[in-house]
Amino acid sequence: MKRILPLILCTLLLITAFTGCGSKNDISSGPGDSEFPVTVNKTVINSKPEGVAVLSPNIADVILALGYETELKAKSSDCTQSDLSVLPNVTADDADKIKQLGANLLFTDKALTDAQRSAMEKAGVTVLKVNAASGRDDLQRLYSEVGSAVMGAKTGYEKGEKMAENVFQTIDDITRAVPESNTPVTAVYLYDVNGAAATGDMLQGELIKAAGLVNTADGGKNREFGIKDLLIADPKYIFCAKGVKEEMSSSTDLKKLTAVKENRVYEMDGSLMTLQGDSLISAVSFMAGTVYPELKGSGSSESQTESSSETSDFNTSQTLKSGMKSDDVLKMQKRLQKLGYMVIEPTGLYGDGTVQSVKDFQYLNGMTVTGVADEATLKAIFSDGAKKRTD
Repeated sequence: MKRILPLILCTLLLITAFTGCGSKNDISSGPGDSEFPVTVNKTVINSKPEGVAVLSPNIADVILALGYETELKAKSSDCTQSDLSVLPNVTADDADKIKQLGANLLFTDKALTDAQRSAMEKAGVTVLKVNAASGRDDLQRLYSEVGSAVMGAKTGYEKGEKMAENVFQTIDDITRAVPESNTPVTAVYLYDVNGAAATGDMLQGELIKAAGLVNTADGGKNREFGIKDLLIADPKYIFCAKGVKEEMSSSTDLKKLTAVKENRVYEMDGSLMTLQGDSLISAVSFMAGTVYPELKGSGSSESQTESSSETSDFNTSQTLKSGMKSDDVLKMQKRLQKLGYMVIEPTGLYGDGTVQSVKDFQYLNGMTVTGVADEATLKAIFSDGAKKRTD
């Protein structure tokens, strides 16, 4: 018995050790202790991907938001983001082509057929299905899953977590800037004229609220909101995908809406209300800026003149973005600090804090919010007319 007891204890310790190894780096419960292997949605990625292919426009948008676009080797034709235009197009039937292009990890948000999965496995391509975020609280899950698969259970997870926070930090800045009113302003986003709307159980429905508006379709479910309910609610503002406005004017029922009669129907890029990268910020910025034009500040960079005292030795004809480190980045950071946007100490490294500062500047100065300091943004930052942050 004395000999058997130690054997039992050793066996239990070995089982515990192997169990721990099996669950290690499964990011469903948080970041891992090391980078790879990593388990995402029960899919094991043994080492850092040689390259990545993406079939989902939404995941592509998240990859761009994370700053991981240099890892991409191919995309589907549905991924129409301009930053990805140089990438070759592939489909779920192109297993060998994907591998030949240098990718061994494929992102999708739709299930592949058994034949497609088998072909991917044979070609040495790991398939990872990642679902879109269902709401604000789920965005961190989406970003962390994508980040972990590309860069590891620690670095990628934490980057995803941070960038998801940054997205809503910028959105919350927009919400706080909306003028207070005792009269609720109602609005709705329509995907088509058949009752498809941004309902309250969708992340996109929450974006309408973030723009300082009351979502007329808040009570709808799964993107469905009845035409009769829409007519009863009669929202003051209607936002919609391109092409829908004309259809509404021709609809016997929808042309009765006050917003249609009084020309308060605004078309916007449909991707802003389907994708979940920086498009989320652009969607809120567009809706809030349309209803509350005073939020757009002093206007575009064309009307601003560069400040000779601070740009004499600065080249504004360039683009600065995340990951860069240079004297020009440092000069930009110091200028943003002077204007009240840079809350961390300037170092010359274009990190997450700088991305957030640039986004805040772009929003408060009426520019497209990207976090990238392109030529127009740099000219605005160094102009005499740059709007200072006072909160």
